[in-house]
Amino acid sequence: MQVTETLTEGLKRGFTVVVPSSDLSEKREKRLAELSKTMQMPGFRPGKVPLSMVRKRYGEAVAAEVLEASVNDATDQMLTERSLRPAVSPKVEVVNPGTEADLEFTVEMEILPEVSVPDLKALSLTRLTSPVTDAEVDDAMAKFAEQRATTETIEESRPAVTGDILSVDFLGKLDGVPFEGGAAQDADVEIGGSGFIPGFAEQLVGMSVGEERVITVTFPDAYHAANLAGKDATFDITAKALKRKVPVVLDDAFAESNGFENLAEFRKFFKDRLDLARAEASRMKVKRALLDKLAEQADFAAPETLVEAEFGEIWRQVEIERAGGRLDADDAAKDEETLRAEYRAIADRRVRLGLLVAEIGRASNVQVTELDLRRAMINEMRQFPGQEKMIVDFYQKNPRAMDRLRGPIFEDKVVDYALELATVTDQNVTTEVLFADDED
Repeated sequence: MQVTETLTEGLKRGFTVVVPSSDLSEKREKRLAELSKTMQMPGFRPGKVPLSMVRKRYGEAVAAEVLEASVNDATDQMLTERSLRPAVSPKVEVVNPGTEADLEFTVEMEILPEVSVPDLKALSLTRLTSPVTDAEVDDAMAKFAEQRATTETIEESRPAVTGDILSVDFLGKLDGVPFEGGAAQDADVEIGGSGFIPGFAEQLVGMSVGEERVITVTFPDAYHAANLAGKDATFDITAKALKRKVPVVLDDAFAESNGFENLAEFRKFFKDRLDLARAEASRMKVKRALLDKLAEQADFAAPETLVEAEFGEIWRQVEIERAGGRLDADDAAKDEETLRAEYRAIADRRVRLGLLVAEIGRASNVQVTELDLRRAMINEMRQFPGQEKMIVDFYQKNPRAMDRLRGPIFEDKVVDYALELATVTDQNVTTEVLFADDED
């Protein structure tokens, strides 16, 4: 095999590969001989069909099979001998199929850059923590109990006040016309409570059972129903019954009614949940800080094919958000050229960071095991109860889909490895700081 390098430009490489026609001829004849041993034709004993007849029937198919195998083998050999790692599958184009002359084909590709693993021991990180207090556990238990509180009817004839629950029928209208989803009967509305349209419950103060009232509210600009967002609407209200909450007593009996042995176990459940949520938030913060520091050291050029693919995924999401009117206000104010440039820079950063994380994992022999994948699959099934078999069947029929599970597992293992080597200092902060959104 003869290889001639035709392009060396950044990470782009081009080659012309020539394989002697004699090699292909030898492979074709060998394959035809193999077929002749199993081929059956009337008038001939099994394995005794003349090679000329085998060639006549299967010659073209064998030639195509040998051509494909020869191109693949020669390409793999060239990559191995030159220690080349393509960023994506090389583009191969056959110039001469090698039927009468030598096989000649071209190979074009982008290779992965040389990536140096930084000294992870030199990294210094701060891990934010926020220990759970007894008061926070008490508050979580109280909110849970409040959600399960029962109600009782107030027999006294009096107007509704803050804290009461008014059972009402209502009919919502836009410009005097009822709108879909704007009607209900016997709906319980807590006076002074949250969760309804702003200004709705407040205007029910003072209503008595049997009273009718028309109120006007303004839907929030970010209301989930686009046809109502930011608009004024009226509601015809009829008060049906006045109720009050029956306070829940937090004791062993209440704990048992919710599946716990006693109040102590009930309390432990809530503390564990709060601990887990804060541990996950703490990890996400320190993980982001680690990846930011690694990104600063990923100062190599990224393969353009990978950047384009990543940008394409990002931009598709941007267009979906824009079409749905959900594009970030800052992004919506930018022109197309500026927005594309910013997201292309993000794509470039992601690719470089991904390559660096991959190299750290390769150098430290990080492995994603079958057990890791099974655990990830089980976690996914827990999110979709009743669809477990469908999920298992999907992954069995689509082995490549496992990469969707493998990627995040691999990244987390690399992060764990890096955090073990780095100097990590814990810092106690408020829950507001711990759960605050990071700036992009």
